[in-house]
Amino acid sequence: MKILILGAGQVGRTVARHFSREEANDVTVVDIDEDVLRDLQDRLDVHTVAGNAAHPGVLQAAGAAEADILVALTNSDEVNMVACEVAFCLFRTPTKIARIRAAAYTARPQLFGEQAIAVDVLISPEQLVTEYLEQLIRHPGALQVLEFAAGNVLLAGARAARGGPITGHRLRELPEHLDGVEARVVAVYRGGRAVPAEGDTVIEEGDEVFFLAARDDVHRVIVALRKESARVRRVVIAGGGNIGLRLSRALEDTAQIKLIEHDPRRARLASEQLENTIVLAGDAADEELLIEENIDSADVFAAVTNSEEANILSAMLAKRLGARKVMALVNRPSYVDLIESGSIDVAIAPQVITIGSLLAHVRRGELVRVYSLRRGAAEAIEAIARGEEGSSRVVGRMVGEIELPEGAAIGAIVRAERMIVAHHDTPVQANDHVILFLPDKRHIDAIEQLFTRAAP
Repeated sequence: MKILILGAGQVGRTVARHFSREEANDVTVVDIDEDVLRDLQDRLDVHTVAGNAAHPGVLQAAGAAEADILVALTNSDEVNMVACEVAFCLFRTPTKIARIRAAAYTARPQLFGEQAIAVDVLISPEQLVTEYLEQLIRHPGALQVLEFAAGNVLLAGARAARGGPITGHRLRELPEHLDGVEARVVAVYRGGRAVPAEGDTVIEEGDEVFFLAARDDVHRVIVALRKESARVRRVVIAGGGNIGLRLSRALEDTAQIKLIEHDPRRARLASEQLENTIVLAGDAADEELLIEENIDSADVFAAVTNSEEANILSAMLAKRLGARKVMALVNRPSYVDLIESGSIDVAIAPQVITIGSLLAHVRRGELVRVYSLRRGAAEAIEAIARGEEGSSRVVGRMVGEIELPEGAAIGAIVRAERMIVAHHDTPVQANDHVILFLPDKRHIDAIEQLFTRAAP
């Protein structure tokens, strides 16, 4: 596919790196900074064009007329919107995706569409990160929580802890600890490397275990891995920006929230917008402030300021002072493994989350959800089985008969909003939602072809 990326900022570069690794993609990046583009071209197999991404001549030079997808990721909402409109009016670019940050725009969906601004898919990184954090907070012990099948099925990752009921036992023994709850382990990572998720695989302390389960059953599986059952009641959030405000608003009706904001003016604005949140003007890396606010009784400390360094330092301090679980927002995906190997429980890179939202719109076939896992190395996919028996590569076949790429596994099937754990003799019916785990994203083309509707 020919993919046109506007903006070579952190997210733009990450997206370009992700898609340029796939041989089938032809990627062009547009940015106003020639030095950044020169560096990008030295590192990646991409074309570059220097100039204002909203100017018709620049878009024409970048190949907007031949592009299959345009992804507008500049730092300006207005430039992104105008670029999509120009690409549609002049070049009829089929699919246009724009990053829009300002709530003043995203709160008015009537601004976008066929009869309005020509943006087909709207992506709000702040909202995506907020939803991601909210899921992690609502599921204590989880390292990652992703939704499939309209939220009926979740894929969660958790680290097996010493003393956990399943730690030291084979995967086939997991049902004995779940009291009839159905779940399927789709991947196990040990020391950063994949371990076959088979019945005889023994779960060791520190393993990252990814599993599929119905929404209401996820907590019970995490308990089997970590022996944790306490619900989150007290949350401290560092940073009163867009993410901090959104997260506080999402959680304040079900938990006790304290929001710490360094800027007094922004703290005052936050206090006016939130109803049940205690807003404090101060430095989240101030040890005396954290002790005074009883950080040792906090179930979660989430550092989501605009400063990566402040997030890391305040999260480390909160952990040392007794916070049960700490999370930090970081700008560099390469830092995630390094940070999580220390005292910080979860590091979140917005670029990775944003890419996960982009993937489903870039992929072909009947793929409706595509999430990036393990810092982009693996993918979790939701695909719809279309067609009829005999003409489809999946409909009418048993799971064990489907020719999957090496390492790929079908974890579950969702039929009529009910999750069915996939076994080798589970049949796939038309319109089933099939949830797969793909440990090597280089095989994504094979999955796309498998679920592409055959021509009549």
